[in-house]
Amino acid sequence: MTTPWDDFNQTFQAMNLFRNRMNTIFNDFDQLSNFNQSWLVGETLPRTSLSDTGDNLEIFVEVPGFAKEDLNVKIQGNYLEIRGTRKAKIPDGYLVHRVERENLSFSRSLTLPHDINANRVEAALKDGILRMVMPKSEAAKPKQISIG
Repeated sequence: MTTPWDDFNQTFQAMNLFRNRMNTIFNDFDQLSNFNQSWLVGETLPRTSLSDTGDNLEIFVEVPGFAKEDLNVKIQGNYLEIRGTRKAKIPDGYLVHRVERENLSFSRSLTLPHDINANRVEAALKDGILRMVMPKSEAAKPKQISIG
């Protein structure tokens, strides 16, 4: 013998099944649309890590596939800008069967927590990671004040 509650349960079970299938469809679509941007934050920003080591700020920026000639870094005060452009290079005379590495450009701007001495910044690119050690300006470093 069925009760009115059984009809409600069947209706809600059908609605749950429909909702779960729709969620699966939308999740699959989202994964396909974001496939080419797995190493980027958002849409165009490479991932960064910024640390304060006392007298310096240290930043690591993931830029796989970029050569040092492809990158442009500017520092002014506490403003850091990193730009990069990578072009897919196909040698002359080659017949291309597949291209998955496309031309790529990015621009990343950060407001740093301290002013930087831009003349003493050290930057190195190794294994797709740009590492920069940025000394704080003298005005940004804490000073011990003696009380007389």
